[in-house]
Amino acid sequence: MAEVEITYTVTELCQSTGILEDELVEVVGLGVIVPLDSGATWWIFDADALHCLQRAQRLQNELDLDWSGVAMALTLLDQIEHLKKENDQLRRQLDRFLHVS
Repeated sequence: MAEVEITYTVTELCQSTGILEDELVEVVGLGVIVPLDSGATWWIFDADALHCLQRAQRLQNELDLDWSGVAMALTLLDQIEHLKKENDQLRRQLDRFLHVS
């Protein structure tokens, strides 16, 4: 079975999310989302960028943040998620150790 990758142009991404192109440029500049080839003349985004942008918009609306605040919040949320996964992994290792001893 062939894998299909969905991509979005700047216009399509803006239409899908309701974000203005100027805001999109700011969001990309802050690293909230990244085009598939940031050096290309025309930016193309994947489905992950769309989902991340939608998440960023929810944060912006719910917390009334500017885009730099959203970028910071997303960074902190990603760090929390990473720490939770790391903590779960350490707990499993500790459980295995305790059950072996």
